[in-house]
Amino acid sequence: MDATAITAAAPAPGFGHFIAQSDAVGKFLLGALVLMSVISWGLIIAKGVSQFLRNKRSTTFLDFFWNARSLDAVQAELNTHGAHDPFSHLSAHALHAQAHHARYGAAKLSEAGTATDFITRTIKKVLDEETTQLESGLTTLATVGATAPFVGLFGTVWGVYHALLAIGMSGAGTLDKVAGPVGEALIMTGIGLAVAIPAVIAYNAFTRSNRVLSARLDAFAYELHSFLTLGEAPGAAAQTTTVRPLKPAAAH
Repeated sequence: MDATAITAAAPAPGFGHFIAQSDAVGKFLLGALVLMSVISWGLIIAKGVSQFLRNKRSTTFLDFFWNARSLDAVQAELNTHGAHDPFSHLSAHALHAQAHHARYGAAKLSEAGTATDFITRTIKKVLDEETTQLESGLTTLATVGATAPFVGLFGTVWGVYHALLAIGMSGAGTLDKVAGPVGEALIMTGIGLAVAIPAVIAYNAFTRSNRVLSARLDAFAYELHSFLTLGEAPGAAAQTTTVRPLKPAAAH
């Protein structure tokens, strides 16, 4: 049998050959990276769809809110269609808090204080709940983005160690014998980066989007609080003695 036949019969180096030659540790690390990738992509898709729907519903509700003739119309809309975005959720709880305190007063310790105090506490509680919901899953994305490269690097080190050990035992230390196994081991580093990069990009994108939405929600909460406690938009009392309409001139 000539050298050409031997070369053709030899297994070609690559990812499949690397997996076949890996031990339990190498296969476990690869499985961990695959699991991290599945989890991160699942979160990216779920949060991306959720963010798209949330922004669309928020825009629809805000358009209705600022064009409503009164808060009673807003309450009727919420009773009919429910609250499906942060802004309508905040409005529903704030309106309920106002009606509840007006009807029952400070019947419990959690309702102590004036109606303004009770509405303020309710708004702050809802804001905290919305912030917590917006941030759900981001810790997992950050963890995947931070650890996946090191898991891949550890897999590479482990693969290189075993490749060099096998080469040393065979006694063939030439470049053509070393390059293949070492190159295969480097695949693990590439897999780690492929898992980490989408997670980091998605984490940064979701964090920025959440920061923008939180700022908008805080501004809306301030104006909603003024409508419920003063019956007018912020600063209207200093400009006129009449009650300002529900839709402020500088609403957007």
